[in-house]
Amino acid sequence: MTARTPVDRKRAFRNAAALAGLAMTLGACMHTDNAAAPLSYSDDYRQRHPIAIQEADRAIVIFVGHARGGLSASQRADVMGLAQLWLQEGTGAIIADLPVNTPNARAAGDALHEVQALLVAAGVPAHGLVVRNYHPADPRQLATIRLNYPKISAVAGPCGLWPEDLGPAISNKNYLENKQYYNFGCAYQRNMAAMIDNPADLVQPRSETPAYTIRRSEAFEKYRKGTTSATAYPEADKAKLSDTGK
Repeated sequence: MTARTPVDRKRAFRNAAALAGLAMTLGACMHTDNAAAPLSYSDDYRQRHPIAIQEADRAIVIFVGHARGGLSASQRADVMGLAQLWLQEGTGAIIADLPVNTPNARAAGDALHEVQALLVAAGVPAHGLVVRNYHPADPRQLATIRLNYPKISAVAGPCGLWPEDLGPAISNKNYLENKQYYNFGCAYQRNMAAMIDNPADLVQPRSETPAYTIRRSEAFEKYRKGTTSATAYPEADKAKLSDTGK
């Protein structure tokens, strides 16, 4: 048996170190966070990321300077819009957070009086507004008046959970069986929940509204006479950009 020279021993040591480093690298690539999501989950994205109905807050922020106590035109519009939405969807009182012991505390108090007047004018009862005092934690930040109220909303998520590697691997069932990965469909569900105007529509249909009697009677009269009941739009041709296809 031939004895190894020092050069051979150094070469063998380098090869062993390279193999050990490669094994550690591959092991790191195969690591997954099993606690992020269950390993066995439904193939339907609507069951993996269901839209839940819960109570959340709708809020607006009113910036108030230290030398002006009134509201601007856009701020008055924001307050009136909040009041109208509260009448439709509010499930609790409107909470007004008023800053105290700040450079703009006096101006904020004057602005709050105008806010109260606008809310009453929009139909919010006097007991529908609750005022709470607060002191900002950061004195460098401009203190604001915050208005918020609870409402029923639809939510989904959280998104961004990746319990398994998406790359090709023997242990990756999603890759081998062409199945949906866990996070698939989460963004769609979250966006759909954000666009829902009335969360109750996800649970039950709305009741039918009364029929438009005038339009229905006109359509029935045209049908009785044998004329077309389609609506004519004489200005429609003027809006066309091309005559292609005629």
